[in-house]
Amino acid sequence: MTRTPPRTEGVAWAIAGLAGLAVLAGLVWMPRAVYGPWLAACAAWLGWPLGSMALILAHALTGGRWGDILRPALRAGVATLPLGLPALAVLLAGAGDLYPWLHAGGTAHAANRFYLNPSFALLRIALYAGVWAVLAVACLRGGRLARIAPAGLILLALTFSFASIDLTESLDPHFNSSAYGLIAAAGAGLLALALAMLLVLLAGSADGAATRDLARLLLGLTVLWAYLDFMQFLIIWQSNLPVEAAWYGRRLHGGWGAVAVGIVLLHFLLPFVLLMLAPLQVRRPVVLGAAALLVTMEVARNLWLVLPERASVSVMLTLASLLLFAGAGAALCLRTMQREAAHA
Repeated sequence: MTRTPPRTEGVAWAIAGLAGLAVLAGLVWMPRAVYGPWLAACAAWLGWPLGSMALILAHALTGGRWGDILRPALRAGVATLPLGLPALAVLLAGAGDLYPWLHAGGTAHAANRFYLNPSFALLRIALYAGVWAVLAVACLRGGRLARIAPAGLILLALTFSFASIDLTESLDPHFNSSAYGLIAAAGAGLLALALAMLLVLLAGSADGAATRDLARLLLGLTVLWAYLDFMQFLIIWQSNLPVEAAWYGRRLHGGWGAVAVGIVLLHFLLPFVLLMLAPLQVRRPVVLGAAALLVTMEVARNLWLVLPERASVSVMLTLASLLLFAGAGAALCLRTMQREAAHA
């Protein structure tokens, strides 16, 4: 793996610092405008470390050259998990504004009020954090991961599925979807794989055959995510229940409707075509473009999930929140990869 110049890490920290100042200013003068974009950025970023863990554990069970090639980049993705601490602090500060079920009577007539209550929510957060911290340490230490991989993957799937429900689905406490957690998990794996491929391919660490194998793996995860997401839409469309239809209604009209069309075209159709054609699977620029497109659209999809619930959206604070996570995540990732290269 090619070593990254220290200056690159400094630029990443500088971007994160400037974006952090913008977010801090927003928290001081108009905090309600910060919480929605911050939640969307958190939901998008969370898929990176947790998806990386899932891929590392899956490779420990299955083996294969793909995992050996991607290991430094996946470990670097796991190393961004400490960003969860400041992320959680802001979310807890804005929880009362984000989640109506935290207020008395917010879920008085909801069938899931036994689940959506403050005490149980805090208990779940502590459980998620504990499980993820233990798995992150195990993945970064390496060793004989195959022993813990089965239990680790089960715990990771359960905690991430419920965390996605708590973070974004519960913004509307009356909306229910049994596929929601599965879709989020598939999206996290897709995001982590695409980011790892970007790092590896940009560093020139994969030959033509490896690039083809990685492209096929990315294609499989893309199809899985699209299948799950489409099945959720199809079932809700056929059921035509007012609460569930209203959830999609807010996301399929106006400007958010255009975003939904973009997700269909750029999160599935175009990457599917680029990655499906065998001659293109060995072309590094094509695979790089498909991976970058999938990363971008997974972020856009998380914005689409969260922001339509808000009365108004600040474009500036949305960009600042995304840049803070992108800059800090990139800096932590680059530092880990430099250490990996130094010990190689």
